Amino acid sequence: MVDAVVARYHLPGIAVGVIENGQVVYTRTVGETVAGSGQKITPRTLFKIASNSKAMTTALLGRLVDQGKLHWDDPVTKYLPQFRMHDPWVTANMRVADLLTHSSGLPEGGGDLMLWPEPNAFTRADIIHGLRFIKPGYSFRAQYQYDNLLYVVAGEVAAAAGGASYETLMHREVFAPLHLDRCQVGAWNRDTVGDVATPHRRDDGRNVPIPEAAAIPAITSAAAGGIRCDLTDMLSWARNWLVPTPAQLQWLSPQQRKTLQAPHMLIPVSAQRRAWDNSHIMAYGYGWRMADVDGQWNVWHTGTLNGMYSMLSLLPDRNSGFVFMINGEADDARTVLGEVLTKHFTAPNDTRDVNWYADTLERKSKQHAEKSPLPDTSTWQAATTTEMAAWTGTYRDPWFGDITLCPQDGKVRFAAKKSPALTGTAMRLGKRYLVHWDNGELDAWLDFKPAADGTPISLRMAKFDPDGDFSSDYEDLAFRRVGGCP
Repeated sequence: MVDAVVARYHLPGIAVGVIENGQVVYTRTVGETVAGSGQKITPRTLFKIASNSKAMTTALLGRLVDQGKLHWDDPVTKYLPQFRMHDPWVTANMRVADLLTHSSGLPEGGGDLMLWPEPNAFTRADIIHGLRFIKPGYSFRAQYQYDNLLYVVAGEVAAAAGGASYETLMHREVFAPLHLDRCQVGAWNRDTVGDVATPHRRDDGRNVPIPEAAAIPAITSAAAGGIRCDLTDMLSWARNWLVPTPAQLQWLSPQQRKTLQAPHMLIPVSAQRRAWDNSHIMAYGYGWRMADVDGQWNVWHTGTLNGMYSMLSLLPDRNSGFVFMINGEADDARTVLGEVLTKHFTAPNDTRDVNWYADTLERKSKQHAEKSPLPDTSTWQAATTTEMAAWTGTYRDPWFGDITLCPQDGKVRFAAKKSPALTGTAMRLGKRYLVHWDNGELDAWLDFKPAADGTPISLRMAKFDPDGDFSSDYEDLAFRRVGGCP
């Protein structure tokens, strides 16, 4: 299975581990930490686990609940008096537990532009302040819409209740007692730690490394997706949930374990999941997803972050599961490998193999592209400074801050003050403008509304590809022109 997925998707590197009846029965590492380097992936190679960090964050909170330092039903403002949501009633009624279930009312990925792309200058204080300006996409506790910002807030709640920074608490309360000795969070050095996978993007059929400095900084998004671990530690982390030792049951009580992996918010079951897995119900716990798969209970999460993909999947009733981490673009690869590894347990006689699932996804993607094709960019041109003269200047959004749209070297350049990676050139396509980012981020439409009745010029943005990554939440921005070009 592993070889077939690596071959089908040309993965730069992968680490896989399988647990059966509580025991690690299979590990496999394939590929390189940096494509073409000859540096092999090993069980000690660190990968970004991305949103699999969320379960570690909720375990930290569970530790604090066990210690009597906080309660799930405590209001968030008890620990963070400065916390505000757009609706004052939601602010007053937001519990610690509500931060963890993706049911706050924030639109999907709302405010993620304060986290990614990295590096950026947004702080956790900026996020807590900015939340009040993000308009809700639905009613509080009414439905599931995935967000990351409130996990950052949850990390700050832990810090306030635990009396130390999130990073210090994670090392002290989670990594150390579980002997996750290679896991990293906060500031650390790649050269000192050693054996670190580099993320990759796919470009013209090649795996292109996304370089990182030796000094890895502490990042704002740590509680939502900023932890790195190796395969050995991730298997230890998984076994802690499947077959906890007496010491691990002292580390986190059975009550908190049950709470974290209990259904708290229903998630709609997709047609694909219904067809592939015969699932009838899907839900989110605290940092975990869960569903019935072929009549068996499955608890899992995935992680996606800038050239890294991961999945951790548990079948608690069988004391079995698996984990894998990939250092390349691998959306479909993760879906396919996750499916065939799950079927190893839930439907061992199923004849659908890697190529069957991969072909199905490929056909689905082609059908969608044919039904909803993206605009043809072959005719786009860099917008001239003359045609955009009426729109240039400095714009401000209440949570994202300032951007400039100004002439430079005969073109009009977009630059975000706090997010230097969001720098690009204004392009004209037909009668509309868009920004084409220098570093390959998801391009965005630029839609201007002229000044009227004393109001300034406004600017709204939208994803060029409406099905693109929800973390590019341009639709949540509402810019107003506040001045000219510097």
